[in-house]
Amino acid sequence: MDYKNFLLEIEDNIAILRFNRIESLNSLSKDVLVEFREILKELDANGEAKVIILTGAGEKAFVAGADIRELKDMNSSDAEAYSSLGQECLLLLEKMGKPVIAAVNGFALGGGTEIVLACDFIFSSENAQFGQPEVKLGVIPGFGGTQRLPRAIGIRMARELIYSGERIDAKRAVEIGLVNRVVPSEELISETKKVAKNIARNSFSAVKACKNAINNGFEMDVQRGCELEKKIFALTFDEADAKEGITAFLEQRPPEFK
Repeated sequence: MDYKNFLLEIEDNIAILRFNRIESLNSLSKDVLVEFREILKELDANGEAKVIILTGAGEKAFVAGADIRELKDMNSSDAEAYSSLGQECLLLLEKMGKPVIAAVNGFALGGGTEIVLACDFIFSSENAQFGQPEVKLGVIPGFGGTQRLPRAIGIRMARELIYSGERIDAKRAVEIGLVNRVVPSEELISETKKVAKNIARNSFSAVKACKNAINNGFEMDVQRGCELEKKIFALTFDEADAKEGITAFLEQRPPEFK
Protein backbone atom coordinates (compact mmCIF):
# COMPACT_ATOMS: atom_id res chain seq x y z
CA MET A 1 0.00 0.00 0.00
CA ASP A 2 1.22 3.49 -0.83
CA TYR A 3 1.43 6.12 1.88
CA LYS A 4 2.00 9.86 1.63
CA ASN A 5 4.42 10.28 4.53
CA PHE A 6 5.74 6.77 5.17
CA LEU A 7 7.52 3.86 3.52
CA LEU A 8 6.59 0.33 4.58
CA GLU A 9 8.16 -2.99 3.69
CA ILE A 10 7.41 -6.41 5.20
CA GLU A 11 9.77 -9.34 4.70
CA ASP A 12 10.47 -12.47 6.77
CA ASN A 13 7.87 -11.37 9.33
CA ILE A 14 9.72 -8.09 9.90
CA ALA A 15 7.99 -4.79 9.08
CA ILE A 16 10.22 -1.75 8.52
CA LEU A 17 8.24 1.49 8.76
CA ARG A 18 10.06 4.68 7.77
CA PHE A 19 8.96 8.26 8.35
CA ASN A 20 9.39 9.74 4.89
CA ARG A 21 9.42 13.54 4.89
CA ILE A 22 13.11 13.95 4.16
CA GLU A 23 12.74 17.58 3.08
CA SER A 24 11.51 18.53 6.58
CA LEU A 25 13.70 16.06 8.51
CA ASN A 26 10.67 13.79 8.97
CA SER A 27 8.89 16.35 11.14
CA LEU A 28 5.48 15.62 12.63
CA SER A 29 2.70 17.56 10.96
CA LYS A 30 -0.92 16.81 11.77
CA ASP A 31 -1.25 14.92 8.48
CA VAL A 32 1.74 12.74 9.41
CA LEU A 33 0.22 11.89 12.77
CA VAL A 34 -3.17 11.04 11.27
CA GLU A 35 -1.52 8.71 8.78
CA PHE A 36 0.76 7.26 11.49
CA ARG A 37 -2.27 6.40 13.61
CA GLU A 38 -3.90 4.46 10.77
CA ILE A 39 -0.70 2.60 9.85
CA LEU A 40 -0.18 1.53 13.45
CA LYS A 41 -3.69 0.08 13.54
CA GLU A 42 -3.04 -1.76 10.26
CA LEU A 43 0.29 -3.16 11.46
CA ASP A 44 -1.19 -4.31 14.75
CA ALA A 45 -3.78 -6.33 12.81
CA ASN A 46 -1.30 -7.59 10.20
CA GLY A 47 -0.63 -11.29 10.80
CA GLU A 48 2.49 -11.31 8.64
CA ALA A 49 4.38 -8.70 10.68
CA LYS A 50 5.65 -10.15 13.97
CA VAL A 51 8.20 -7.44 14.76
CA ILE A 52 8.23 -3.79 13.67
CA ILE A 53 11.31 -1.65 13.10
CA LEU A 54 10.58 2.08 13.18
CA THR A 55 13.11 4.41 11.56
CA GLY A 56 13.47 7.52 9.41
CA ALA A 57 14.11 7.87 5.70
CA GLY A 58 17.29 9.67 4.74
CA GLU A 59 20.54 9.98 6.66
CA LYS A 60 19.91 13.08 8.76
CA ALA A 61 16.85 12.38 10.87
CA PHE A 62 14.69 9.79 12.55
CA VAL A 63 12.13 12.46 13.46
CA ALA A 64 13.37 16.00 14.10
CA GLY A 65 10.27 16.96 16.09
CA ALA A 66 7.05 18.85 15.43
CA ASP A 67 6.42 20.78 12.25
CA ILE A 68 7.13 24.22 13.73
CA ARG A 69 5.28 25.98 10.92
CA GLU A 70 2.05 24.37 12.13
CA LEU A 71 2.69 25.35 15.75
CA LYS A 72 3.05 29.03 14.91
CA ASP A 73 -0.65 29.82 14.61
CA MET A 74 -2.04 27.40 17.19
CA ASN A 75 -4.15 28.59 20.10
CA SER A 76 -4.59 26.55 23.28
CA SER A 77 -7.53 24.60 21.82
CA ASP A 78 -5.55 23.73 18.68
CA ALA A 79 -2.55 22.74 20.80
CA GLU A 80 -4.64 20.44 22.99
CA ALA A 81 -6.06 18.70 19.90
CA TYR A 82 -2.55 18.31 18.45
CA SER A 83 -1.24 16.90 21.74
CA SER A 84 -4.20 14.51 21.96
CA LEU A 85 -3.52 13.22 18.45
CA GLY A 86 0.18 12.67 19.19
CA GLN A 87 -0.55 10.98 22.51
CA GLU A 88 -3.11 8.71 20.85
CA CYS A 89 -0.51 7.61 18.30
CA LEU A 90 2.10 6.87 20.94
CA LEU A 91 -0.31 4.95 23.13
CA LEU A 92 -1.15 2.81 20.09
CA LEU A 93 2.57 2.34 19.51
CA GLU A 94 3.26 1.47 23.15
CA LYS A 95 0.35 -0.98 23.40
CA MET A 96 1.02 -2.63 20.02
CA GLY A 97 0.53 -6.38 20.35
CA LYS A 98 4.01 -7.04 18.96
CA PRO A 99 7.51 -5.69 19.63
CA VAL A 100 8.52 -2.34 18.12
CA ILE A 101 12.23 -1.51 17.85
CA ALA A 102 13.30 2.08 17.21
CA ALA A 103 16.30 2.32 14.88
CA VAL A 104 17.37 5.93 15.34
CA ASN A 105 19.32 7.50 12.50
CA GLY A 106 20.23 11.13 13.11
CA PHE A 107 17.99 13.60 14.91
CA ALA A 108 15.34 12.31 17.32
CA LEU A 109 14.28 15.55 18.94
CA GLY A 110 11.08 16.60 20.69
CA GLY A 111 8.39 14.36 19.28
CA GLY A 112 11.15 12.14 17.88
CA THR A 113 12.43 11.34 21.37
CA GLU A 114 8.85 10.87 22.54
CA ILE A 115 8.25 8.33 19.76
CA VAL A 116 11.30 6.24 20.64
CA LEU A 117 10.23 6.27 24.30
CA ALA A 118 7.00 4.52 23.27
CA CYS A 119 8.93 1.74 21.48
CA ASP A 120 9.97 -1.46 23.22
CA PHE A 121 13.67 -0.69 22.94
CA ILE A 122 16.05 1.52 21.00
CA PHE A 123 19.07 1.00 18.76
CA SER A 124 20.96 4.08 17.67
CA SER A 125 23.41 5.07 14.98
CA GLU A 126 26.60 6.83 16.05
CA ASN A 127 25.36 10.14 14.66
CA ALA A 128 22.02 10.14 16.52
CA GLN A 129 20.97 13.00 18.77
CA PHE A 130 18.19 13.00 21.34
CA GLY A 131 16.51 15.76 23.29
CA GLN A 132 13.37 17.53 24.46
CA PRO A 133 14.01 21.12 23.32
CA GLU A 134 10.43 22.33 23.77
CA VAL A 135 11.30 24.82 26.53
CA LYS A 136 13.44 26.68 24.01
CA LEU A 137 10.18 27.37 22.14
CA GLY A 138 8.31 28.39 25.29
CA VAL A 139 6.25 25.18 25.48
CA ILE A 140 6.60 21.72 27.02
CA PRO A 141 6.72 18.18 25.59
CA GLY A 142 3.18 17.24 24.54
CA PHE A 143 3.35 13.64 23.35
CA GLY A 144 4.16 12.00 26.69
CA GLY A 145 7.75 13.16 27.15
CA THR A 146 7.23 14.46 30.70
CA GLN A 147 5.81 11.05 31.66
CA ARG A 148 7.81 8.45 29.74
CA LEU A 149 11.27 10.01 29.98
CA PRO A 150 11.37 9.96 33.82
CA ARG A 151 10.21 6.33 33.75
CA ALA A 152 12.93 5.47 31.24
CA ILE A 153 15.99 7.20 32.72
CA GLY A 154 14.97 8.35 36.20
CA ILE A 155 13.32 11.55 37.31
CA ARG A 156 16.45 13.60 38.03
CA MET A 157 18.11 12.96 34.69
CA ALA A 158 14.79 13.54 32.92
CA ARG A 159 14.39 16.86 34.70
CA GLU A 160 17.84 17.94 33.54
CA LEU A 161 17.12 17.10 29.90
CA ILE A 162 13.62 18.57 29.86
CA TYR A 163 14.41 21.74 31.82
CA SER A 164 17.58 22.49 29.85
CA GLY A 165 16.26 21.48 26.44
CA GLU A 166 19.79 20.37 25.55
CA ARG A 167 20.61 17.60 23.09
CA ILE A 168 22.62 14.51 23.95
CA ASP A 169 24.56 12.29 21.58
CA ALA A 170 24.28 8.52 21.19
CA LYS A 171 27.15 7.80 23.58
CA ARG A 172 25.51 9.78 26.37
CA ALA A 173 22.12 8.22 25.56
CA VAL A 174 23.59 4.76 26.23
CA GLU A 175 25.24 5.94 29.45
CA ILE A 176 21.94 7.14 30.93
CA GLY A 177 19.99 4.07 29.81
CA LEU A 178 17.90 5.69 27.09
CA VAL A 179 19.39 3.59 24.28
CA ASN A 180 20.17 -0.14 24.26
CA ARG A 181 23.13 -0.07 21.85
CA VAL A 182 24.95 2.15 19.38
CA VAL A 183 26.14 0.84 16.02
CA PRO A 184 27.82 2.43 12.98
CA SER A 185 25.30 4.29 10.85
CA GLU A 186 25.74 2.00 7.84
CA GLU A 187 25.00 -1.06 10.03
CA LEU A 188 21.98 0.29 11.92
CA ILE A 189 19.21 -1.44 9.98
CA SER A 190 21.10 -4.70 9.43
CA GLU A 191 21.94 -5.01 13.14
CA THR A 192 18.40 -4.13 14.15
CA LYS A 193 17.04 -6.71 11.70
CA LYS A 194 19.26 -9.41 13.24
CA VAL A 195 17.65 -8.88 16.62
CA ALA A 196 14.18 -8.57 15.08
CA LYS A 197 14.65 -11.91 13.28
CA ASN A 198 15.72 -13.59 16.52
CA ILE A 199 12.55 -12.33 18.15
CA ALA A 200 10.38 -13.35 15.19
CA ARG A 201 11.69 -16.94 15.39
CA ASN A 202 10.25 -17.29 18.88
CA SER A 203 6.66 -18.05 19.75
CA PHE A 204 4.64 -15.00 18.72
CA SER A 205 1.99 -15.70 21.37
CA ALA A 206 4.69 -15.93 24.06
CA VAL A 207 6.42 -12.72 22.99
CA LYS A 208 3.07 -10.95 22.95
CA ALA A 209 2.33 -12.29 26.44
CA CYS A 210 5.73 -11.05 27.67
CA LYS A 211 4.98 -7.55 26.40
CA ASN A 212 1.57 -7.66 28.07
CA ALA A 213 3.09 -8.70 31.41
CA ILE A 214 5.88 -6.10 31.28
CA ASN A 215 3.73 -3.17 30.16
CA ASN A 216 0.82 -3.81 32.50
CA GLY A 217 2.91 -4.90 35.47
CA PHE A 218 5.42 -2.05 35.31
CA GLU A 219 3.26 0.44 37.19
CA MET A 220 2.22 -2.12 39.82
CA ASP A 221 4.09 -3.04 42.98
CA VAL A 222 6.10 -6.26 42.65
CA GLN A 223 3.53 -8.45 44.40
CA ARG A 224 0.65 -7.39 42.16
CA GLY A 225 2.90 -7.55 39.13
CA CYS A 226 3.82 -11.13 39.98
CA GLU A 227 0.12 -11.99 40.35
CA LEU A 228 -0.43 -10.64 36.85
CA GLU A 229 2.56 -12.61 35.57
CA LYS A 230 1.20 -15.80 37.13
CA LYS A 231 -2.13 -15.43 35.34
CA ILE A 232 -0.48 -14.67 31.97
CA PHE A 233 2.00 -17.54 32.45
CA ALA A 234 -0.91 -19.92 33.04
CA LEU A 235 -2.75 -18.71 29.94
CA THR A 236 0.25 -19.49 27.71
CA PHE A 237 -0.30 -23.19 28.46
CA ASP A 238 -3.59 -22.99 26.56
CA GLU A 239 -1.64 -22.02 23.43
CA ALA A 240 -0.44 -24.57 20.87
CA ASP A 241 2.98 -22.87 20.92
CA ALA A 242 3.62 -23.97 24.51
CA LYS A 243 2.94 -27.58 23.71
CA GLU A 244 5.09 -27.40 20.57
CA GLY A 245 7.96 -25.59 22.28
CA ILE A 246 8.13 -27.96 25.24
CA THR A 247 7.76 -31.05 23.06
CA ALA A 248 10.45 -29.83 20.67
CA PHE A 249 12.83 -29.22 23.56
CA LEU A 250 12.31 -32.74 24.91
CA GLU A 251 12.70 -34.21 21.43
CA GLN A 252 15.86 -32.09 20.90
CA ARG A 253 14.62 -30.43 17.70
CA PRO A 254 13.87 -26.86 16.67
CA PRO A 255 10.26 -25.85 17.45
CA GLU A 256 7.84 -25.18 14.60
CA PHE A 257 5.66 -22.38 15.91
CA LYS A 258 2.49 -21.57 13.97
